[in-house]
Amino acid sequence: MKSFKDRIKEVTRGGWIRAGIWGTLYVVFVFWVAWGDWKSLGWLVLLPLVVDAFTTKYINYSWWRKYKDTNTALYTLFSWIDAIVFALVAVYFINVYIFQNYQIPSSSLEKTLRVGDFLYVSKMAYGARVPQTPLSMPLMQHTFPAWLGGGKSYLDKPHWDYKRLAGWTSPQKGDIVVFNFPAGDTVCTKMQNPDYYTLRYYYGEALIQSRKDVFGDIIVRPVDRRENYVKRCVGTPGDSLRIIDNVVWTKTPPSPLSKGESWEWVREPEREGLQYNYFVQTDGHLFGSKYLDKLGISISDRGQVDATTWHFPLTQAMKAELNQNPHVSAITIEPEEQGGAVYPLGHNDWTRDNYGPIYIPKKGDKILITEENYWVYKRIADAYEFKPIKIGEEYEFEMDYYWMMGDNRHNSADSRFWGFVPEDHVVGRPVFIWLSVDKDNHKIRWNRLGNKATGR
Repeated sequence: MKSFKDRIKEVTRGGWIRAGIWGTLYVVFVFWVAWGDWKSLGWLVLLPLVVDAFTTKYINYSWWRKYKDTNTALYTLFSWIDAIVFALVAVYFINVYIFQNYQIPSSSLEKTLRVGDFLYVSKMAYGARVPQTPLSMPLMQHTFPAWLGGGKSYLDKPHWDYKRLAGWTSPQKGDIVVFNFPAGDTVCTKMQNPDYYTLRYYYGEALIQSRKDVFGDIIVRPVDRRENYVKRCVGTPGDSLRIIDNVVWTKTPPSPLSKGESWEWVREPEREGLQYNYFVQTDGHLFGSKYLDKLGISISDRGQVDATTWHFPLTQAMKAELNQNPHVSAITIEPEEQGGAVYPLGHNDWTRDNYGPIYIPKKGDKILITEENYWVYKRIADAYEFKPIKIGEEYEFEMDYYWMMGDNRHNSADSRFWGFVPEDHVVGRPVFIWLSVDKDNHKIRWNRLGNKATGR
């Protein structure tokens, strides 16, 4: 066996260059992960292994290559294992710390982002989360596909505390954000939409427990294994928010540099993709498919109530165009009563279209818990921060919270129905659309490829 000194002498210039590049990247990565928690710098003890892999190769990771000519079966087997392990490790780290793909599954952001859009989601924009359940299968959020037997695609232990690496911003008002579904902590396996808490509100826990044939088993998921949702951030930590006749208003505390400035309610900007449900009254005319395609109404959204009444989600531009149609006699917005109960379920008289006002908590803020706000913040205390909350006592928030809503306002299950999004649920920010497939005809929408996914 060659001595270590002999191995050093045989290292090529290219080997030292590659070792320098990968070693530097590894050191930068460890410092990034350890920022604010310097105990993690202990991972630097593995740096010699990184350097060795490109230089002396004292640890022979490729021992199986010597069987290339003598045992082709063994060589082929370990070639595949080597390639698969490398791919899985690379995909794991890329998905956790740099970016992941996300497909738009529902119409909650139509017409901003459309069903069938595939997004490049940056993990670095808001700072990547260190995985709380690190032992998991890459590219599988929480469950193996049926052809692999189903079941959990992750292990509950080890479980790490929440930590977010340094990013260059935090979610701002107007951002489109990917996050873990806050109400996805408890799930009925056979009926996951609507969420467990909505099902419990309408059907009662006893019925859900007794009818497993309908609802399935009740399971619990950790934060980073809950379903991924995508919505627009309309309220940030420290804001107050209310909705009046479908219009979102917020007011933000003045900065310390502007003492004496009064808070003012600010109306949400009008967005081109914002749409609501309307009833369209006609003289009995049947709209043709080509006309509705041109108008931008997908097949699944073409509802007909009776011979003279249609039900469509419309932007202001689409509504204006329909108003010019000679067969249309009236267009009325869908009544707010059709939206159902809103958060906190059973403890307010708010509606989907007229909501609040509500305060969005900021880390370190303290508020007095009253009979009026107890149910608003009880879920934060119970499910996200695991602290007691009592009427008449002051409560201090440990995390920042956000308010997320869809642009397709009457077809979006969002914060109005399940409440705040904690900072530890934030996954990343969509950057651009890399693929888009029309859900009606399954054709690629070439004109959307490369478009920004910010929706601003």
